[in-house]
Amino acid sequence: MSSREKILAAVLQNQPALSPLPDMTPFRGDTTDLVTRYCDMGTYIGSKVFRVDSLAAVASQIQASFDTTKRIITTLPELGGTFELLSATADPRTFDDVELAIIQAKLAVAENGAVWLTEQAMGQRIIPYICQHLAVVVPESVLVPTLHEAYAQIGAGDYGFGAFIGGPSKTADIEQALVLGAHGPISMSLFVV
Repeated sequence: MSSREKILAAVLQNQPALSPLPDMTPFRGDTTDLVTRYCDMGTYIGSKVFRVDSLAAVASQIQASFDTTKRIITTLPELGGTFELLSATADPRTFDDVELAIIQAKLAVAENGAVWLTEQAMGQRIIPYICQHLAVVVPESVLVPTLHEAYAQIGAGDYGFGAFIGGPSKTADIEQALVLGAHGPISMSLFVV
């Protein structure tokens, strides 16, 4: 037996007893009025929040709020007739002029106003970070009260990349002055459907 095998055998023999995971039920959030709490928190962290009843209403609001002469892309096929449908195979360097990106959230968290975006939802990883403005469609069905519940849902997910995004990019590192759009989108719009 080599010294490596002796060390690994000794480690294996000296393992602590297994203990059950802690009970996470005390961390479950209140699901009453979840949409209102999510919208309020989204507004609080700097997002523009719209409650709409359809994707057609999303398209109308975007056309009213953004300069449609600039490049607007989407990963939602339902909006592809109105805006440029993102190609997942395009060279990421071709997205440097995106004014607005429209993506659908896989999950949204009421306690902090964040959305969970996977690489599949983004189309390409760079999209929610390189665009000037980010719009996220949030179906009411994907809302959860707390991050504990969000992590319980995404923990076993099959994705290469994912991120929680909460509001427009911001920093207050320099003389405690709040700067929006410092390292990502200047604005974030949430469309709760």
